Amino acid sequence: MGQFDKTIGTLMIGIVFNTYLYGLVTFQFAKYYRTKFNDPPAIKYMILFLFILDTVHSAAVIYMLWNYVVTNYNNPPALLIGGWPLLWTPCATALAAVCTQVFLGYRIYRLSKNRIIYGIILAITIPAFIIGMIVGIRAMLISVLADLPQINNIVIAWLSGQVAADVMITVVLTYILLRSKTGFRKTDTVLNRLIRGAIQTGVFASIFSLGDLLTFLTLPETNLYGMFAIPIGRIYTNTLLDTLLARDELRDKLSGALDTNTTVSTSLYYLRISLDYIRDFGQLGGPRSTMRWANKAEPQSVQLTEISVRQDDMSLHDETTEHHDSVDIKKASTMAV
Repeated sequence: MGQFDKTIGTLMIGIVFNTYLYGLVTFQFAKYYRTKFNDPPAIKYMILFLFILDTVHSAAVIYMLWNYVVTNYNNPPALLIGGWPLLWTPCATALAAVCTQVFLGYRIYRLSKNRIIYGIILAITIPAFIIGMIVGIRAMLISVLADLPQINNIVIAWLSGQVAADVMITVVLTYILLRSKTGFRKTDTVLNRLIRGAIQTGVFASIFSLGDLLTFLTLPETNLYGMFAIPIGRIYTNTLLDTLLARDELRDKLSGALDTNTTVSTSLYYLRISLDYIRDFGQLGGPRSTMRWANKAEPQSVQLTEISVRQDDMSLHDETTEHHDSVDIKKASTMAV
């Protein structure tokens, strides 16, 4: 093993992986602004803020790597001083985490109408964000990497709170969506996609947060924790953008013909779960959507102007005959979402 494998080597792996994730975020950001979502300005500004944050942080850690391996190529003692991009990483991560967690927490509230669950999520997320900012500030003030174990306790509090929020959001979202399954093919396909996204929301961020925590506590003499810490912010942004962009795909699935495995009234009830999840704080929008808001001043009410359910070539078998039938069911109704 080389002399700098545990210092520069681990940092380089983290920075390379972070750069890859930043490329994905850039693609998602461009796609989001090309797609005509009717999101309120608050969401659009949040996405813009996260993209700027990711850009600044990704550029900063690349600069830090250049400073270590080029500018100080013949100056190994420079490795004893933490570069400000590495020490500032907890602040960047905490900002990305709080935006994503509050957004997904509010989505849970919209689905469950449970203020207690939303309050618990905020009670974990907000303190974790504040502690994360404190960790970054304290780390920059210390600057000497060998002295960073002084902040072990607040690092434990920060990353534990962050992981707890991620796990709670994942479990609650998955539970809500699993309960909504009915055997209705179209909505179950959409719900399966949403469940996959809910699991991805917490799993990857939690793995990297726990890796950061364990390596920081057990291997303080190395920079192994940087390999986990640097990409976490990009993982949160990637998760949030993937959640928002998935609406276009899921809207296409829902706009197709509905099957008749269950009754129309039952199907409409569970279709509400998918619609409520897809739209985020605003209109579903888009020319392909067959749903229109009944009243813009009351976004809680959505009018289903027409839902056509067609099942072609329904085969009814008996001992000697096969019957082909076509069912066309049209229903106009208003359903509270």
